[in-house]
Amino acid sequence: MISQPHAKTMALYNRWQNRSIYQSADILTDEQRREDKGAFFDSIHTTLAHILWADRVWMNRFANTPPTLPEDQQGRGATYEDWEALKKSRASFDDKIEEWAIGLNEAWLAADFTWSNTAGTVTATQPAWRLVTHFFNHQTHHRGQVHALITSFGLSIQDTDLFLMPPSA
Repeated sequence: MISQPHAKTMALYNRWQNRSIYQSADILTDEQRREDKGAFFDSIHTTLAHILWADRVWMNRFANTPPTLPEDQQGRGATYEDWEALKKSRASFDDKIEEWAIGLNEAWLAADFTWSNTAGTVTATQPAWRLVTHFFNHQTHHRGQVHALITSFGLSIQDTDLFLMPPSA
């Protein structure tokens, strides 16, 4: 089982990595960010939008933050179209994730958690710690895809290793 300090560390890592990846993506043109590079979510822009969308889905479940909308289409909807708005939303939502992680307690993490899919057609129950682990792993997984897409344009990105995260991150 994970602990509250682990979740807090992962929230800090999430913020650190998002800052880095968005800074690198910001160097690219909008056309480059939106180019279909054959990734699961096609482009850098859409993959980054999907990460934010999924974070919002899970935080709605975990912390009752505002829900995503059906028309958000896993990050492909109009909510996520504007690059500047996406960057601001990402940074702002990272604040919410960090606040939530700081406030977690061991009893909540140890308990079972029941949730429904976004369509409301399937309900499942698993230990909360496992779902929190998934939440942070999902971010890392898709950021890794974005990292590869950005480097395909000849850019380099800061380190991604957790042990290299600065203490001030």
